[in-house]
Amino acid sequence: MKKYNVCMVGIGAVGTEIVRLLRQRNFPLAQLTAFATRERTELIDGEPVEVKVATGPESFHGYDFAFFAGTEGAKGVSKTLGWGAAEAGCCVIDNGDDFRMDPRVPLCIPEINAEALRGHQNFIANPNCSTSIALMPLYALHREAKIKRVVCCTYQAVSGSGAAAIRELEEQTRAWAAGHPITHEVYPAQIAFNVIAQIGSEAKDLPGTTSEEAKLSRETRKILGDDSIQMACTCVRVPVVNGHSEALHIEFHNPITPERAREILADTPGVQLVDDLGHSVFPTPLEATGKYDTLVGRIRQDPTVENGLALFVAGDNIWKGAALNAIQIAEKMIEMGLK
Repeated sequence: MKKYNVCMVGIGAVGTEIVRLLRQRNFPLAQLTAFATRERTELIDGEPVEVKVATGPESFHGYDFAFFAGTEGAKGVSKTLGWGAAEAGCCVIDNGDDFRMDPRVPLCIPEINAEALRGHQNFIANPNCSTSIALMPLYALHREAKIKRVVCCTYQAVSGSGAAAIRELEEQTRAWAAGHPITHEVYPAQIAFNVIAQIGSEAKDLPGTTSEEAKLSRETRKILGDDSIQMACTCVRVPVVNGHSEALHIEFHNPITPERAREILADTPGVQLVDDLGHSVFPTPLEATGKYDTLVGRIRQDPTVENGLALFVAGDNIWKGAALNAIQIAEKMIEMGLK
């Protein structure tokens, strides 16, 4: 089997999980290097990873894949280095949002739209974490009954903001337990024992809508290839370390029952049905953490619209929402003979 030279730009929360998952999934690695702001050697699970400084496109010569592994919302690095790396012959898989809506760039969830990878220009975008988690079940149901409208409310973990946000939640929790004053820096308000109804900045072209909410709507339509889908989103940060959850209320063009939805989702790759309300079985972010699959449950009729369903999903935002999906893109490209 051919082996591939792989590099990462960024060795934070997402980059670390990319390393773990490359090893766990036995990706055909010849060489693994990380690029960051200073040279060093990082130990990940006791194994060394060489960290270098990327000075420009020449740094990517000889690499087959480059994972741009910034935390969701991180900007700038793919703008300064991404296309140069692509032109140097390295296939960039970008976790940032700078180029997701660029018509040159496939926005890919391999289980859903792998065909979008054909004709790539050595630059592929990884979707927003909430988009990936929502679309794993939504796509399967869309194929059956065609989605007309989605109302989505998210419950997003602090790991989506990086290691500093996790530390802030931990420090605030300890301060609360000790009766000490609580301060905040990462978020605009205290996150411990609280929820924050703002993720991202206000979207310039959608007053009153956050950038995270705009991403979820726009990316859904691009990945599903259907600009007619209407979406209303409210994205909320919650005091959970890892794992995003979402409440989805879906209106379809065609009839679909909860029973049929369960049959479809039970047979959908990348989805795990966790749905037995009578025995208090439903998705939780804690259970979803460290799983490849998106968990789906609380499947029921939405009686407020014709052809309506409601369901609840949870997924690992650092895995399927970022690192895992990026690796699956590379794996699918190899499988399809595109790299």
